[in-house]
Amino acid sequence: MDAVSIPENNAPETQENTVRTRRIGWGIVFLLVIGLLVMIYLQLDKVRQGPIGKGDEVPNFTLTTFNNEQVTLEEHRGKVVLLNFWASWCKPCEQEAADLEMAWRFYQPRGDVLFLGVDYVDTEPEALAYLEKFEITYPNGPDLGTRISQQFRIRGVPETYIIDQQGRLVDFQIGPFTSLNQIKAKIDPLLTP
Repeated sequence: MDAVSIPENNAPETQENTVRTRRIGWGIVFLLVIGLLVMIYLQLDKVRQGPIGKGDEVPNFTLTTFNNEQVTLEEHRGKVVLLNFWASWCKPCEQEAADLEMAWRFYQPRGDVLFLGVDYVDTEPEALAYLEKFEITYPNGPDLGTRISQQFRIRGVPETYIIDQQGRLVDFQIGPFTSLNQIKAKIDPLLTP
C-alpha cells in the first residue's frame, strides 16, 4: 500500500488557517465580553434610576404620620400627590420648607391635591421641631425601616415625586425647590380647571 503523502506546500496554509481560527475565536470572545459589559451597564443604570421611572405606576405604600394616622397612596387615587422626602438635619430641605407649605395651603382647599412628607433617617423629636419651626401642616411621618425611600431609591434629601391621579409617576425634583412657582409648574398641568 502506498502511503498518502501531503504536499509540503500545504503546511503554510494550515498555519494560516490556525492563525485565522484563533483570531476569529478571540474576536468572538471580545464581542461576548463587550456584550456582557453593555448588559451589566444597562442593569446598573436601571438600578441607579430606581425601580420607578416616569410613567410607571407607583406601588402602594402606607405612611404612618407623626399623628399616628395611616395614609396609603391607594386611598388617594384620583388626586395629584406630591411626595417629599426630607430630614431635620438637611439644610437644603429648610430652603424649600416654606414654599412647600405655601403650595400646600394654596392647593388644600381644592381637595384634589395631597402633599405627603416622608421624614428620612431622622429622630422624632428633631423632626417634630422641624415641622413646628416651618409650620408644616400637610401630613408627615417617618420612613420606618426606610421602606418608602427604598421603593424610590432616593439618593438623598430633599427629593420630591409628583404622582398623577392614576397613580403614575409623572415628574420628580432632585434637590430643593427654589420657589412656589416651581412647585406650581409641576402640579398645575395635571389639574383640571
